[in-house]
Amino acid sequence: MSRNLYALIAGGIFGAGLLVSGMTDTSKVQGWLDIFGAWDPTLAFVMGGAIIPMAIAWRLTEGRAPVLGGTFPAKPDARFDRNLVLGSVLFGMGWGLAGLCPGPAIASLAFGGWPHILFFVAMLSGMLATPRIRTRLDSLAT
Repeated sequence: MSRNLYALIAGGIFGAGLLVSGMTDTSKVQGWLDIFGAWDPTLAFVMGGAIIPMAIAWRLTEGRAPVLGGTFPAKPDARFDRNLVLGSVLFGMGWGLAGLCPGPAIASLAFGGWPHILFFVAMLSGMLATPRIRTRLDSLAT
């Protein structure tokens, strides 16, 4: 099997997981964030179901190589800096306003209609503009 086929299978499983967990349902996500209203705590189980296996996976990959070649990505930097805080705030604002983050936004393109397509285009534009904006902010800071 080729790497692309494995990637397709993994992406399909990931997308199916997003659909089954409700992560593509914008009202469910916004219900999770509405702690003073109609709060929906079920997304906590989805998050735990993602965070716990990922923490275990980081431990299991130490000193190993991927089966399909290459290397595992390095652990993220644990320090808090301007880029982490700014990125978290922008991500949270987009997630709260639209009820989607990048993975579910891509999965929702298949059924979400124009609002989801518009969100995806806006999200992609922001992702493409970010390196230039970051370079500009870094030059202003020095």
